[in-house]
Amino acid sequence: MADVFPAIVYVLCFLTSAACAWLLGRSYSRSGVRLLLWSSICFVFLAGNNLILALDLVVWPAPEVDLRLPRLLLSLAAVASLIWGFIWEVEQE
Repeated sequence: MADVFPAIVYVLCFLTSAACAWLLGRSYSRSGVRLLLWSSICFVFLAGNNLILALDLVVWPAPEVDLRLPRLLLSLAAVASLIWGFIWEVEQE
């Protein structure tokens, strides 16, 4: 039973990130505020990161399958997209 709890947490983190991305995207489509778009893109990458994390640690826990590089690249893409959005918005004003 103790092995199930980490999997549940990873799946809940993925679902939360995906829900945030969807809600931010929906808010962007209604309001047109571009910072919501960049935040939504960031959460899409974070949701992908959480999905890869669940696959890496729960589905393929063997040391032969190492998904650290894709996880790190998705995290970098999430942070970079949000920073890019912040810089873009400052330049537009």
